[in-house]
Amino acid sequence: MLWNAKNGRAKLGGTEMEYVSFGAGKKAFVILPGLSDGLATVGGKALLLAKPYKIFFEKYTVYMFSRKNAMPEGYSIRDMAADQAEAMRSLGITNVAVMGVSQGGMIAQCLAIDSPELVEKLVIAVSAPCANDVIRARLADWLAFAEKGDHKQLMIDTAENSYSPEKLKQYRKLYPVIGSVGKPSDYTRFRRNAEAILGFDATAELEKIACPTLIIGGEEDRIVGADASRELHRRIAGSELYLYPGLGHAAYEEAADFNPRVLRFLEGK
Repeated sequence: MLWNAKNGRAKLGGTEMEYVSFGAGKKAFVILPGLSDGLATVGGKALLLAKPYKIFFEKYTVYMFSRKNAMPEGYSIRDMAADQAEAMRSLGITNVAVMGVSQGGMIAQCLAIDSPELVEKLVIAVSAPCANDVIRARLADWLAFAEKGDHKQLMIDTAENSYSPEKLKQYRKLYPVIGSVGKPSDYTRFRRNAEAILGFDATAELEKIACPTLIIGGEEDRIVGADASRELHRRIAGSELYLYPGLGHAAYEEAADFNPRVLRFLEGK
């Protein structure tokens, strides 16, 4: 079965990093998710997460990693990238394609800068080279909701600022029950992920990224801003840039051609 979905854990010191894998290809493709990982890890969700990536399964085995389970106070994006590198090496995943989405894109930047031997090709989706004013304003609201334990408003605000008007027509039907699903026991993990974003700035080091790089954003992104993708493109030599008109931060989820576009890039087409 091409899906070949598996759940796994990479050991890191006294803790573990949850990951899932699916597909049967000989090449590896690593995906690093965004801030949602601060609310729930990928652990145990291989079958649930696999479907959108079916297009890769023949040529690639896809790995999706969470941040490690025990996240200390002051845990930075660079620390996350160092732990990601350690986990990949422990699993024999080297010189591979890596895609980071949103906060995952920040981790992927540091991974390509600090451990270039691990990253053959890089995809940075709806991300930024630093915590710009758009990001800071959005995270201030989200951290306030988390502080109050207002999961419903956190989820609604995330949706309202991620999706296109057409998608929101469908999504808003879920608002009456959205606060009762997926609420964590506490928001420590979310807060530490968010604080890591606020402390992130790789702008001056982006010139060190030498691997082929594709940058994808949304023209209407209200979480990182479309200019963040343009800035990444300006600073990463030889990079390719595509901005989806009419789509925002959830372009990776809404655009039907997102994964085909990524696959074409990975295959050099």
